[in-house]
Amino acid sequence: MKIDRLLATTILLLNRRRISAGELAERFEVSTKTVYRDIETLNRAGIPIVSRQGISGGFELMERYTIGRQMLNAGEIEAIRSAVEGAATALDDRTFADLTEKVQALLGGESGRESTGPGVVFDFNSWSLNGPIRDRIERLRRAARECLCVEVRYLNMNGAESRRTLEPEVLLMKGGVWYLYAYCLLRSEFRLFRLSRMLEFRETGRPFVRREAPPLDTREWKDDWDAAPRIEVSLLFRPCVRLRVADEFDASRIRELEDGSVRIAGGYAADEWFYGMLLSYGDSVLVESPPEAAAELAERASRIVARYADAAPDIEKALR
Repeated sequence: MKIDRLLATTILLLNRRRISAGELAERFEVSTKTVYRDIETLNRAGIPIVSRQGISGGFELMERYTIGRQMLNAGEIEAIRSAVEGAATALDDRTFADLTEKVQALLGGESGRESTGPGVVFDFNSWSLNGPIRDRIERLRRAARECLCVEVRYLNMNGAESRRTLEPEVLLMKGGVWYLYAYCLLRSEFRLFRLSRMLEFRETGRPFVRREAPPLDTREWKDDWDAAPRIEVSLLFRPCVRLRVADEFDASRIRELEDGSVRIAGGYAADEWFYGMLLSYGDSVLVESPPEAAAELAERASRIVARYADAAPDIEKALR
């Protein structure tokens, strides 16, 4: 429809500095004559589009022209408001609170909100986000913004500690967990660091020149604590832990059996986290394969039993 094409053209011009008639014609599968007629229609509607000649020519909006409320319906504005409020739950930044007020004004106050309803509520604030982590988020944001190095004492999943000097690039949340994407001077590369594993944190005040960081969307999602080799495992869980399994494992890996038990199959890193997670299920999990993983889990369980056997006299004495 022509009205949809006109709106899409306007959005393209808002998001791109300049676009040619040929690009628009190819995108909408129309002739260049139709494109020129569309541009004339938009100009008559009051949208100031300028035509530039030459090899790099094309159409562009006059400088400082912005989209008006009339081009967004109430549902679209409400979606923006919900997303902004979600960001405000995770970051103690007045900017997001002010932005929420401005977006709400586009809805016409509370009456607009009541008529549309948010539909989706974004809350990025983890249940376990405590004061120190929230404070660290704000300090790391400031260090990244002002290009200042930070020093951390970092603990990986296997319990190894190291001191790192980092050049913060960006903070990100994935799966409800906060990470810092930073250039590590120790490893001479960009890496991901989990904030909860920063045992110590210090702002150095030392400036750095920002480096060109590899895009996060092309990076393999792992950091120092995910370096253990992966093995293919099969785990059998009793029915009594079915709910917990559903919360902790990918649904695509869960196979429900006739007796109510569930089987999980897939590749996992055979590290401290993996065996600790299995031990937390007690006798409600059985490692079906591989045999070496089952043997390792049994060995760890036997060491737990031995430790309590050694401590039995002291425990009995304390209970008297």
